Amino acid sequence: MLGFFSRWLHIFLPLLILAFGLALRVVDPGPIEQLRLSVFDTFNRLAPRPYQPPPASRQAAIDLQARGQACIEDGWDPNVAQAGGYAPSFFDRLIGLSAREEALQACDLLLKSAPVRIVDIDDDSLERIGQWPWSRATIADMVRRLTQAGAGVIVFDVVFAETDRRAPEAILPTWLSSGLPEVESLKTKMELLPNPDQVLATTLREDGVRVVTGFVLNNDRMPRRPVEKGRFAHGGDHPALFVPGYPGAVANLTKLEDAAQGNGSFNMVPDSDGVVRRVPTMVALLEKGDGDELQPTLYPSLHQEALRVFQGASTLIAKASGASGVQSFGEQTGVSQLRNGRVTIPTDSEGMVVMHQADKTPDRYVPAWTVFEADFDPTPIAGHIVLIGPSAAGLLDLRATPLDPALPGVETHAQVLEQILLGHFLQRPDWATGAELAFLLVFGLILILALPLFGARGSAVLAVLAITLAIGFSWYVYTELLFQVDPVYPSLVVVLIFVASVVTLFLRSEREKGKVRDAFGMYLSPDLVEQLAEDPDKLTLGGEMKDMSILFMDVRGFTTISEQFDAVGLTRFINRFLTPMTALIMENRGTIDKYMGDCIMAFWNAPLDDARHAQNAMATCLRMIETRDSLNADLKREAEEESRKYIPLNIGIGVNTGNVCVGNMGSDQRFDYSVLGDDVNLASRLEGQSKTYGVDIVIGENTDVIVRDEFATLELDLIKVKGKTKPVRVFCLYGDGETLASGAFEKLRAAHREMMDCYRAQQWPQCRKLIVMARNMAGGRLDGLYDLYEERLDVFTADPPGDDWDGVFVATSK
Repeated sequence: MLGFFSRWLHIFLPLLILAFGLALRVVDPGPIEQLRLSVFDTFNRLAPRPYQPPPASRQAAIDLQARGQACIEDGWDPNVAQAGGYAPSFFDRLIGLSAREEALQACDLLLKSAPVRIVDIDDDSLERIGQWPWSRATIADMVRRLTQAGAGVIVFDVVFAETDRRAPEAILPTWLSSGLPEVESLKTKMELLPNPDQVLATTLREDGVRVVTGFVLNNDRMPRRPVEKGRFAHGGDHPALFVPGYPGAVANLTKLEDAAQGNGSFNMVPDSDGVVRRVPTMVALLEKGDGDELQPTLYPSLHQEALRVFQGASTLIAKASGASGVQSFGEQTGVSQLRNGRVTIPTDSEGMVVMHQADKTPDRYVPAWTVFEADFDPTPIAGHIVLIGPSAAGLLDLRATPLDPALPGVETHAQVLEQILLGHFLQRPDWATGAELAFLLVFGLILILALPLFGARGSAVLAVLAITLAIGFSWYVYTELLFQVDPVYPSLVVVLIFVASVVTLFLRSEREKGKVRDAFGMYLSPDLVEQLAEDPDKLTLGGEMKDMSILFMDVRGFTTISEQFDAVGLTRFINRFLTPMTALIMENRGTIDKYMGDCIMAFWNAPLDDARHAQNAMATCLRMIETRDSLNADLKREAEEESRKYIPLNIGIGVNTGNVCVGNMGSDQRFDYSVLGDDVNLASRLEGQSKTYGVDIVIGENTDVIVRDEFATLELDLIKVKGKTKPVRVFCLYGDGETLASGAFEKLRAAHREMMDCYRAQQWPQCRKLIVMARNMAGGRLDGLYDLYEERLDVFTADPPGDDWDGVFVATSK
């Protein structure tokens, strides 16, 4: 059972990750939700809502008034507009058209122009007018000036919860406590001074003044219950079950709220990370009745109340689960929308609007101090919804948002109002979660099944395509349809599935490779072992024909050397010799075929292709001679230290290049990776002839043709080796490229070539002279070769070979 599970771990583990990922998304814990919100924050930063400045609303209002006057002269009845739920004064003032449909169309047009401005209580205004809070008389003066400038509605994002500290009744007790007689004389006169709170309340009741006050609900005791202005109606479940609810409130002075045309909450509900991404459209005041049961009262948010008063509407209609047209399948799924006059606002289940924040722009702001200037330009105010609120850092009305870590709270209301007026609603559709789960399930399964078929690279391409598709789709629906669909969590799980699958397959593959390495690492070259580990299917009988270079190396006089050692010593000696020789072969891309006592057989260009196999074989031969000389120096020193006879180690090397068969040779039970062919046999014969010619390295003609331009070679003879009927030309490897380029070797090669020509032409006296000359040039390195030829000359001089002699020497030994 364990073996079965291990074999299919690359399927079971990714399936487990997929199931866990799906379950985690269904539960949707806080970190997953926060990840999703961070993705949408990034989208908002990459594609903020374009700020659309309102048109010249003052001129638009003038044009509409002119049309309205013409309609009145034609007998327009303002009650027609009131039938649509709008106060006649709204149309008298802003539209004034002759028919209900035209009036409503004009209303929609005006609303979509997003006429929102912020009268900013900034640091400059505090410096010019004085510290906050300003006198209620100053506030009343601001309201009158803004009304005269044509403001559609004036909205306070501040709360006037206490009596004005500058009111006479507030100042007088402090003065009286001083006990000064002069104060007593002022008491009667001060009582006659107007109360600033009353001045503001009176201003709010003046004709044409349309003001919305703001309050905040909290969790403390309720010192004052906010005054209800707009009425609420709802369908389905009571919205108070879902919207933010609080037991207490900080409200304005009652006289101010009574005098205002609207009263709304400016509560903000940040997410768990403190960032405001959603703004409530309504909140609930949770009061206890006689039976200790909660009796919630709905209040509109500040921006909704501003919109209601701006339109002249009276009732807000909330739609929640269970209402007509709302599919909730018997569940309390929450609020779905709020209708405010002509505007329908889709909300999330908690009755909130998701912000699609626009970049901050000075076009949205009017500094408060400019309102009091004699040359104040009313154009930015006329026909607008005007929000009054602070941006001064000292007043601490700052909110963290996706685009701004310190956005003034009043701008949050302004931006949501702009979205509503433009009909620009960012939503997370009902199908979003299902789409994310479906994407994860489908591509997760595809990836799990595809990896064993297409491998890591093909599956990686598939995973990248899936993630690209998810991100592209999410980006498209966000920018074009204003839908929020999360691409990151499903993509992360897909990546995790891919990584788990690759890792398990890799571990299984490494385990199989380890078995191959353990089984064959002691017998084959590392390159061959790695190739077999990568593709164990190559462990089958069969072969291929390839041009290869084959080397045989044997120790000369090994029997004499072995007589110096016992069995243990001889094993140590042969290992000491074969280890560096083996390393040289492998360093030069060769493959060890086999060890035969003191003999090594190796080849090049298999199993790995090697375009320079002949050159690499030659470089190996020269390094072997260097290593032999170094080892002999060590052996001589050791023999002297041990007071025994020093017997030098000599080797003979034969190399041939040709087309041979290479592959796994043997039986189904046991086989070796080896080479077969005539050129392999010739290489073995050439190694044997190195002793005959008195040279270290003998190479075949095929090899010489390939390397003669890079290595120094000399022709040895034209010979019929034992077991061959056709003669072959053989050469010795004399040196490397540096030797080849030397002038001394060029002279030696010329003399040697001329000597060989005279030999085959049976010009024995001239041949002897050239042998002496070449022997001197070689400096003793070719004495064995030239001794051989002098012996032949002695024989041929006494017994000439005849005119039909072809110069071929017939070897009688291997």
